[in-house]
Amino acid sequence: MSALTTLLAEIVVALLLVGSGLVVLVAALGLWRLPDFFLRMHAPALASTLAAWIVTLASIVHFSARGSGLALHVWLIIIVLSITAPVTTIMLARAALFRRRQAGEPLPAPLQRRG
Repeated sequence: MSALTTLLAEIVVALLLVGSGLVVLVAALGLWRLPDFFLRMHAPALASTLAAWIVTLASIVHFSARGSGLALHVWLIIIVLSITAPVTTIMLARAALFRRRQAGEPLPAPLQRRG
């Protein structure tokens, strides 16, 4: 593999990792700025999944450039993450709703019964 190809792969990996960091930074700002638990939960859940996909793409580029072919073993990690992250978010939301109901606090607007 030529030095130019290796350098190009390193630049692509670096850009992808910086992009992933920016996505996580935006999620952290959403976590900081949003007023309600349910709103705060939404931003990091979506952004962390997107950032994980970007890091996975960076890993595929890195290991494929270093190895002899296309390295797709990283897909196993992102598949597990893509399944478990939304499930965890749903469980946290259900637990928060249960605690609000038990405490007698008002539910978020879309969940209140009408009429």
